[in-house]
Amino acid sequence: MPRGLVPILSMANFVIGMGAFLVIGALTPIGQGLSLTPELAGWILTVYALAYVVLSPLLVALTGAFGRRRVMAAGLALFALGAAASALAPSMGWLLAARVLAAAGAGMTTPVAAATAAALAPPEARGRVLAMVFLGLTLAQVAGVPFGSWIAYSFGWRVAFWIVAALSILAAAAIWVRVPAGLRFQPVRLADLGAVLADPKLMLAILFTATFLGAIYIPFTYVAPLLEETMGMGRNGVTIALVIAGLGAVAGNLAGGALADRLGPVRTLLILACAQVVLMPLLSALPVPILLLYLLIFTWNACGYGFNAAQQLRLVARAGARAPVALSLHAASIYLGAAVGAAIGGWVIAGYGVRAVGVAGGITALLAIVHLIASHRLDRGAGRT
Repeated sequence: MPRGLVPILSMANFVIGMGAFLVIGALTPIGQGLSLTPELAGWILTVYALAYVVLSPLLVALTGAFGRRRVMAAGLALFALGAAASALAPSMGWLLAARVLAAAGAGMTTPVAAATAAALAPPEARGRVLAMVFLGLTLAQVAGVPFGSWIAYSFGWRVAFWIVAALSILAAAAIWVRVPAGLRFQPVRLADLGAVLADPKLMLAILFTATFLGAIYIPFTYVAPLLEETMGMGRNGVTIALVIAGLGAVAGNLAGGALADRLGPVRTLLILACAQVVLMPLLSALPVPILLLYLLIFTWNACGYGFNAAQQLRLVARAGARAPVALSLHAASIYLGAAVGAAIGGWVIAGYGVRAVGVAGGITALLAIVHLIASHRLDRGAGRT
């Protein structure tokens, strides 16, 4: 693997993660700026996620014959354009269109980065390498999302999007300088996308990503208004809570990669899904003492973000030469889960109030366990492990 490639790929994911999810911490300022209720403001994330679901697999397939450097740099440039358009948005409709543009850029970057790292890494270290590439997205939870939230509360949400646009341009330049020119693997075509979509057992495995993260995003999308209502937090309190959530995400991401290499991906995923069934309903028990809240948020996010390396390792082994397409669908499923979770959370809030999102997330995590077991048994029945 070329020296320094993994940190560059991780940095690109950091920018993507910050731009994608800063709306979680900035939901209240955006809603106030555009006169939106919390459940309507949640659609800013939902539309981004749905656009990613549709566009990422198509764009990965359509650009499969191009050098990886060109694809990732172009994706980051498009992401920067989407962030700049978001900063200029005068209305909800404009903002949603800009988020679709940003989703297209992200969909060209994150799965290609993962596929590049997986193809170049030695098999015995693949889980840890994938965890390091994904680390950028989790670091965005530690620094990027809380920083974006603080900027949005202090200087306005438009400034936060301008910062994302600038960082995206810097990341595109770093990709262009450090990733080897002409780096290619087996070309991916639209036919490969069709083949993966037509494989029901592989698609069932891929869609576990959406089920698992859909459960988590029921409360996580609305964590800012939840903490405001139950714990009486404002800008600083929400920012600190998001930093702690991000620290948990980093710890879980690194531990999840090592655990997947040691225990195997399926066992790792089962442990993490069971943990979510226990942890998320505790969010509906707020308020609690502040140190207990921080421990809960840290552990919840550690168990949530620990899943990604294990799931990617599982899909790389399962998909073989079509791993880039499978990973693009996995990345799309991350946002599908976020979209479904945000939508369910909005419905739960409308019907039962924001305090109910934790219980709803825990119930949905039970479905993720059933999904994982069913998918694994079908693979074993077909002679795969």
